[in-house]
Amino acid sequence: MSKPVLLDLFCKAGGAAKGYQRAGFHVVGVDNQPQPNYCGDEFHQADAGDFFSQHFQEFDAFHASPPCHGYSLLSFAPNRNMDKYPKMVTDVREWFRFTGRPYVIENVPQAPLLNPLMLCGTMFGLRVHKHRLFECDPVIYFAPATCNNRQIKPRGSGANLAQYYKDDAGMVTVAGHMFSKTAGSKAMGIDWMTRAELAEAIPPAYTEYIGKLLFIAIRQGATL
Repeated sequence: MSKPVLLDLFCKAGGAAKGYQRAGFHVVGVDNQPQPNYCGDEFHQADAGDFFSQHFQEFDAFHASPPCHGYSLLSFAPNRNMDKYPKMVTDVREWFRFTGRPYVIENVPQAPLLNPLMLCGTMFGLRVHKHRLFECDPVIYFAPATCNNRQIKPRGSGANLAQYYKDDAGMVTVAGHMFSKTAGSKAMGIDWMTRAELAEAIPPAYTEYIGKLLFIAIRQGATL
């Protein structure tokens, strides 16, 4: 039996793609910028909306990680012009619901996702703090474990923060690029990205967990 095919919109270098591959999907990535390090099975440089409208019939399931800057904590800071950042969650939801097929939308905790599942690296034994929300249809109600992120939030300044840039840092936060590439790669379980790509990625463990449940829903017609 052939693998189900998943469309990975706004894919970047493929942190999400790798997890879906491990869960059993053939993954096709789309991004409007070149992604030479993309790890999925296929890559297309194109506008996400244009590609989706032309090819959605070819896919069994969908994932999107639309731009998050407009929803981030920066949007609450005074004197910041956030109008330049697109807010696409609602649009993407409409695209996906039109198909009637399973989908996942990933974004930051401030994004307007519906019935979201929150995942953190500590839930998977990873030494990284990166909270992300996932709107899933069918809905996934349960995380694999509880979040233990308090142990890894950086505090202080100067010399106290220098520990987070070390290659052997015990815990890593990729927020604000406060990490070395070696430590970030190890903490997130990603060995194919640049440091800049790591800062925009999510650990593949997140979508491997979601993808396995999505796979069941597709193969057996089950609910998540």
